[in-house]
Parts: sequence; C-alpha cells; structure tokens
Amino acid sequence: KPAHLSTMAKKQKLFSALLSFILHGTRPPISSRVTATAMTESSPHPSSLHHLGRSSHPPMAEKIAAGRTLVLDVDAALLLPSSSSLFPYFMLVALEAGGYLRGLVLLLLYPIILSMGRASDVAVRVMAMVAFCGLRASRFRAGRAVLPKWFMEDVAAEGFEAMRMSNATGGRRVCVTRWLPRVMVEGLLRDYLGAEAVVGKEMKVLWGFYTGLMEEEDEVVLEEEKKIMAEGDDALGFCGSLEFLLHPLSRSCKDIYLATRDDRATWQALPRSKYPKAVVFHDGRLAFRPTAGSTLAMFMWLPFGVALASARLTVALTVPYRYSTPILAATGMSWRLKAGERPPLQTAGVERGCRRGQLFVCNHRTLLDPVYVSVALDRPVRAVSYSLSRLSELISPIGRTVRLTRDRDADGRAMGRLLESGDLVVVCPEGTTCREPYLLRFSPLFAELSDDVVPVGVAVETAMFYPTTAGGLKCLDPFFYMVNPRMCYTVQFLERVRTAVVREGKVPSADMANLVQKKIGDALGYSCTMLTRKDKYLMLAGNDGVVRKVDGKCSSAPAGRTDNYSSWM
Repeated sequence: KPAHLSTMAKKQKLFSALLSFILHGTRPPISSRVTATAMTESSPHPSSLHHLGRSSHPPMAEKIAAGRTLVLDVDAALLLPSSSSLFPYFMLVALEAGGYLRGLVLLLLYPIILSMGRASDVAVRVMAMVAFCGLRASRFRAGRAVLPKWFMEDVAAEGFEAMRMSNATGGRRVCVTRWLPRVMVEGLLRDYLGAEAVVGKEMKVLWGFYTGLMEEEDEVVLEEEKKIMAEGDDALGFCGSLEFLLHPLSRSCKDIYLATRDDRATWQALPRSKYPKAVVFHDGRLAFRPTAGSTLAMFMWLPFGVALASARLTVALTVPYRYSTPILAATGMSWRLKAGERPPLQTAGVERGCRRGQLFVCNHRTLLDPVYVSVALDRPVRAVSYSLSRLSELISPIGRTVRLTRDRDADGRAMGRLLESGDLVVVCPEGTTCREPYLLRFSPLFAELSDDVVPVGVAVETAMFYPTTAGGLKCLDPFFYMVNPRMCYTVQFLERVRTAVVREGKVPSADMANLVQKKIGDALGYSCTMLTRKDKYLMLAGNDGVVRKVDGKCSSAPAGRTDNYSSWM
C-alpha cells in the first residue's frame, strides 16, 4: 500500500507540473516531463477522463442518453479549430459597436497581439480592452444582433450533436467559455443553440460604460455548481483542451470526454440546413469576416471607395438608364434582368391603353429595390414608403416617393389614387429588408387594390458592406451600397397574378398575399416565413421599429429608425 500511494503521489506531481507548463509557460523539471497521453491516463482529477476518439466505456452517447447535465467547452469543443483566432470576433465588436476608428486601432495592434499568442490570456484581454472600452453597456447589442451569424458558421457539427442529444434526453446544457467574454457568446448559445446557462468572463461596467477589463464571474460558477449538486446526478463534461480541467465547473463532472487535436482536425462545420434555428435576421455593415488581412484591405479600399461612390451617384442621377447601365457596370455596379415567361412590359396598364396603372409587388432587399425595378422597366415608377430619410429621397433617381401613414384605409386610398392615374406603382409588402434567403410575411393590403399584380423577385450581391441596418444610420444605406468594390442586382418579373377575386370577396386577401409570397420565394429559391418587421426590430434593435408622432412631429424608435417600403401589420 505505501508503494501504491507513493506511485499515485508521483503521478499527481507529474500532472500538476505539465499543466503548469501548458497553461503558464513554467518549465517543469526534466524528471517530471511526460507525454500528454500519459498525463491524461494518470490524471489526479476527481473525474474520469475519456478520449473521445478511443473505444472507452461507457461511450459518450450512452452517458448523454442518461439525461445528465452536459458541461460543454465552447472554445475547444463547440467551435471549429479554425476559429482559434479570436481577432475577427473582437474586430466585429470594434467596428460594429465602436466605429471604424476603434477598428483601425485594433488592427494596428495586431502585430503585438500576434506576438503574444492569438489565443493567450494577455492577447484576449488586450483585444477586449480596445473593442469594449467606453461602449455604453445598455446599448450593446452586437452580441445578439451581429455575432451569432459569424459564430454559427464556426460551430462544429460534432459539438452541436452533443448539445442536440442532451436536449433530446432532457438534460441541461451548461456552456463554458474560457476565452471570450460572456456578453459576446450568450446570444448564440441561448437564442440559437438553446443553452440553459452560459458561464464566462464578464466585462466590467463602471457608470454604465464598459471599462474594457474582464473579470471572473464566480457567483455564476457557484450557482451552477449548486444546481448540479441539487439535481442529484453528476454532470458530464465535453472538452477539446486539457485547460478545461482547471475550470471550477470541471470538478462537478464525474466523466469528462476529451476530443484530441487529431479528432478536432477532422471536424466539419455545421450545415445551414441543420441549424436548430435559422439565422433570418442579423445586423452590422460588414459582409465579410474581418480577419487581419481582409480588414487591412477594407481600410485601404475606403478612400478609393468613397470617391468611386460619388462618381457612381453622379452618373446615376444625371445619365439616362440606357446609357448609365454600361458605364456603372464598368465600375463594378451591375444589374441583370432574369426574364420570366410573360414579361409585364408587354401587358402593363399603360401599354394596354387603359388609364389604370400596374402594381408591382417585390420582395425587399435594400432601399434601391424600386430603383432597379424602374431601371429594368426603363420607365419611371412611383414607390410608396414609410419614414424614408430625406437624404435617401434626395439622391433617389426615381424622384419623390409617396409617404404612407400606417393607417390602413388612408394608405389604401393613396395607392389607389396612384393606380387610377395610370402610374406604375412598386410596393414591398414585407415592410422591412431581409438579407438572408428568406421572405418575411407579406402584408395583404396590396391584394385589395388592383385586379392583378406583377410579382417581382429581386436579389442583391455585395462584396464588402451590407446596404441595410436596423440599429445604425439608415440614411447611409445607399452610400454603403455604392462604396462596395462590386455589387449586382438581379430583377426577375414573374407572371401576373389575378387578384380581382379578392375584391370580389371570393378569396381572403391574406391567402392571396401568401400565394404571391410563395411565387416569389420559389422563383428566388428563398424560404417563406411568417416573421414580420416587428420580429426583426425586437431582435436586432430592441424596439418594434415604429416611428411615432410626438406633438405632431415624427419621433423614431429609441435604437434604430425604420426606412421601409410599406408595411401594414
């Protein structure tokens, strides 16, 4: 027995020395060096450590099936190894929440961060300081509105499968992030992956502003430990690094499964079709992942992009469509017409000799949708809008738009007058823009205004910036579109849909709106949803997106203005 105890003591010393070397750079004595395999097999940790890729018993799936609490290592067991560089995530916070000057500062510090080690504790703290210092905590929404889209692209299918199995068996899922601040990953883990608890470092707040300092959240850890103990069963841990064994919650895990570096090297990204919740809404201007190289390219492009955007705008406002199209295409600003079976140009109301105009119903991608419909028709159109900014209206090549009031009867009469006068009217019944391949619910008023409508499918491709925003300055949307190095609009006219049956009372207007939505969705390859503009703004901006009148003046919602073409909810 004394010899056995002596052997265990030696193994414990070897384990502690190697962990110290891995985590803190302290070189162990030569006599204490052991391989990672020997260290894990002789771990003095109170838990049983299993290699995920080995035929250990019991298998991890069997343990998860028991409905036990799953403690998941987010940094190394949920995200792909390619996401080990945390710089793009902090750059997204710096640019989207702090501004381009803050992003430039973070970029200039990148060589220093790289020399520290991209995922070292010191490097993470430096990036957090630059990205968060001075931001108002109550207005920080990048963790829920911007980052989830990019994090979801880095979720490993194997890590998600562990969460999915735990959810199917009724187990709790506790996610532990050792590197990233909790405010950055909580939106992904709770809203999209269904985690019940998120444990991680907190950004310190002073007088309502982030100081940029990270601190351990001991109270949350203690609370989770109490919950695990109160459940009466031991938690199950899933990690991809031995550093997880030093986290306090690892002591609550009876069994811990370790995915080795070789295992993780074969992991694949979670396919979009298997997302537990579709990423329909996201905010932010950047349309690319801001790695150090791509961010540098963006800052080098911006001076040329601003000059090019001014030239593009001048050409669009002064040159007729038929001549401006090839000129703008030469600068990278192109569009294409995807012909339908029955082009509406041959059957529009004006060409039929009728006084009544034609109503075009299109999905809503950017504020320029009616402009490109007008370009494709080579005719002036009238766009109806709600709360369009003065700057957007001034630089619009199709002139003034008709403003709506959100009074259903009044808006119906206004659009009816336009049709009676023979105008070509463009309406976007989604009521707000959607970047992803989804269509929001179509408001049904358009189906009650005309005997027929022409569905129009529009799609837009950009290289650097999104020309839409929920929480930023919407008056800059056209500018961000034109400053892109290249972009392309696709316009597709579909076969006219007869809506006279709605006016005759034979078909409900909501059913007709759903039919038109489905036709456009099928043509574009987009999925139809029942989400509305209110859902979008509640998620991205924290308000319902409605511009209210106060003392006779329009007052925008607190955290983001609306700039949408007709929405009747």
